[in-house]
Amino acid sequence: MGCGSSNGIQEPQNKVTKIEDTKFAYQGFVTEKKGKITADYNLIQPCLGKGAFGEVYRGVHKVTNQVRAIKLIRKKLMTEEDCLMLTREVDILKQLDHLNIISIYEFYQDSEYFYIVTELCQGGELFDRIIQEKNFSEKKAAEVMKQVLGAVTYCHEKNIVHRDLKPENILYETNNTDSLIKIADFGTSQKFNPDKKMDQRVGTPYYIAPEVLDRKYNEKCDIWSCGVILYIMLCGAPPFNGDDDYQIMEAVRKGVFKFKEQEWKKISNDAKDLIMKMIEKDTKKRISAKDAMNHIWIKTYCSKSEDDLPSLTEALQRIKAFRVEKKLQEAALMFMVNFIATKEEKRDLLKQFQALDTNNDGRLSREELVNGYKKVMSDIDAEAQVDEIMKKIDADGSGSIDYSEFVYATINREKLLATERLLQAFKIIDKDKSGAITKDEIKQAFGQNSGISEEVWKQMIQEVDQNSDGKLTFEEFKSMMMRVTYNQS
Repeated sequence: MGCGSSNGIQEPQNKVTKIEDTKFAYQGFVTEKKGKITADYNLIQPCLGKGAFGEVYRGVHKVTNQVRAIKLIRKKLMTEEDCLMLTREVDILKQLDHLNIISIYEFYQDSEYFYIVTELCQGGELFDRIIQEKNFSEKKAAEVMKQVLGAVTYCHEKNIVHRDLKPENILYETNNTDSLIKIADFGTSQKFNPDKKMDQRVGTPYYIAPEVLDRKYNEKCDIWSCGVILYIMLCGAPPFNGDDDYQIMEAVRKGVFKFKEQEWKKISNDAKDLIMKMIEKDTKKRISAKDAMNHIWIKTYCSKSEDDLPSLTEALQRIKAFRVEKKLQEAALMFMVNFIATKEEKRDLLKQFQALDTNNDGRLSREELVNGYKKVMSDIDAEAQVDEIMKKIDADGSGSIDYSEFVYATINREKLLATERLLQAFKIIDKDKSGAITKDEIKQAFGQNSGISEEVWKQMIQEVDQNSDGKLTFEEFKSMMMRVTYNQS
């Protein structure tokens, strides 16, 4: 049975009817598009990899020249259940904004294919690194596991469980030794109810938790998988083995493993302690992702680098000075940060973000921001400053600042809003290439499922539409965006 048309995200029933109540969040910019992806991207041969339903290619965006990963999924090979899983994967990726989780940019479909456009990680899989190196040093393994656990903590706090964590789904962003780690492939992930056990048997034999085999489990199945990954990184072999999948899963059911003397004699007791707490058969005793991330072994081998105070001060000053006058400005700037800004520009802000993120959970709490500002101003001023910042920058109302929100407020706006890049953004939004962007084009680009009423979209254009013709020329768009820059004095 093949796939029918995907309905995507359902539009919210409660419409936003006042412009002052309008909120934009990054997940709103990942919209579903109809038609051939080759209208917007050039696909580069050969393909990067093949799966059961399709292939992955490098794709170069025709306007921005940015290179991304594009997964082509052939509809006729998919069942209705497969289609639901795909839609769920896209919906979940849209909700995730974390340094160590793969970013999604766009989702297309035509009569033959679904297309998922994500960031391109060029450093390969953790699996390949393990094969190459046989076993990792404790420091290297801890640096990988800290990032994985940070992402898992973030997911679990959002009531999202991955359910298929394994080295093949953990990617290196670059080939550099200090490359970020990215968790990918959320095809088996789902939202969970903390008060209700899950019963769908999904996962990969070596890494699956015993309670998943028994179809009665919670989010801690991810922790078991992380423990198995850590075990393999440190000794080069899995804790549960067998001649076939059945034998492997029977070993997993028993949950008994050993630290063989020859392979483990040089590994610290702290490392073994963390593994035993992660590969713990009793889920009530099994450590949580957050507690695992704060385990003494992680802290020992992942000491924080010294703060670069001048760079941190500059980032904090940019947040303090950040202003947008109009709602359409806010949406367009978010769009440009998400779609036009390069990975290199965002990476330049990584160290400042990590310096502020003292608990390593991949987002900034009010307390962490206050502590950051206390380094450059009085305690009283820091408290007041952060209260104002949270109102301006916490776009999704989560009570913390995600990485994209931080980049949005701290990126070099003079560089981002250069005329050439404003023209790129304008061309992407101006789908019919008419030379002016309309209400419908803005709605499609900035949040077709955001629940904003037609009247509010119309008002947003009216605020910046200098000649009152109901659409924006490039000069009107540029004039609107340049006011974001001029407000930085």
